[in-house]
Amino acid sequence: MTDYKNLKLIATSNPHIRNNETTRSIMLDVIIAMLPALVWAIITFGVKALLLSVVSVAGCMFWEWLYRKLMKKSQSVGDLSAVVTGMLLAFVSPVTTPLWMIVIGDFFAIVVVKQLFGGIGKNFVNPALAGRAFLLGSYAGVMTTWIDPLQNKAPLFGSTADIVTSATPLAMMKGSGDAVAASFAQLTEKYTVADMFLGKIGGSMGEVSALLLIVGGAYLIWRKVINWQTPVAYIASVAVLTFLFPKAGGNLEWMLYSIFGGGLMLGAFFMATDYATSPVTKKGQLIFGIGCGLFTVFIRYFGSYNEGVCYSIMVMNLCVALIDKYTKPTRFGVVKSEKKEAAAK
Repeated sequence: MTDYKNLKLIATSNPHIRNNETTRSIMLDVIIAMLPALVWAIITFGVKALLLSVVSVAGCMFWEWLYRKLMKKSQSVGDLSAVVTGMLLAFVSPVTTPLWMIVIGDFFAIVVVKQLFGGIGKNFVNPALAGRAFLLGSYAGVMTTWIDPLQNKAPLFGSTADIVTSATPLAMMKGSGDAVAASFAQLTEKYTVADMFLGKIGGSMGEVSALLLIVGGAYLIWRKVINWQTPVAYIASVAVLTFLFPKAGGNLEWMLYSIFGGGLMLGAFFMATDYATSPVTKKGQLIFGIGCGLFTVFIRYFGSYNEGVCYSIMVMNLCVALIDKYTKPTRFGVVKSEKKEAAAK
């Protein structure tokens, strides 16, 4: 017989789901998924890639600890979300980024974008992407200087004046007419599709290996940390548009170089799937992914910037509330007419 007098009543806000997952365990899975790309960055660009990641992680953890200490709030450093933000910000930065600069980006990502809006789960855009956008706007020269991994490694300390730099694949695919045809021909001579897929190219240190990012993304899907809808819709929409509307070379060739070059894989699996800034419904996640793909291609084709992943995801982050509003399922017992009236309010 049940002892109703000794039952413990726990009153909490929804959703009412019981499982063993915590924020810390989810973030730990994300960190594990990023480790292969980090190892490849160290192999490709040198030990400076590890140093930049460590400093970025330490910076994010410090700023989160300091803010919550000053505001007399409970500490949240232990949930590892700051670690993920620090790794992602390092991943989307050139390996030659000065250490002091990455710490400034950490401050903007953690304090301005995350903590000032209430902390984890309350930020309206991805903190790491916002940090990168801030650094790009403030230090454009540094954030658009890329080391040639085929020629040299980044020095651990000291001047970078002697390193050999080169344009990224997406920079060589920028333009129109005969100019882009000529530069794309140079690109295909310098890098094969296999080089693009494996990551033997220049770019931000954590985004070059499409293979290892896909492996990490597959791990997150297998662990049910993320759903497949957003990354698949994102990558597929970019693939379809670039296949149908190539600017040079063959349709398939242009498409493969478009999806393996730049930050598409990193953005699709690790940033567009951020819980706080992506839709909750599967239909909404498909719409979100397609929107990210459309904006990415539009920026690459018609904008002055040769990469579009960062800004496309942040633009779609701002649309999440609207997407959730019109894709939420009908509650039990509510007819469609009532649902439409509620949505119109």
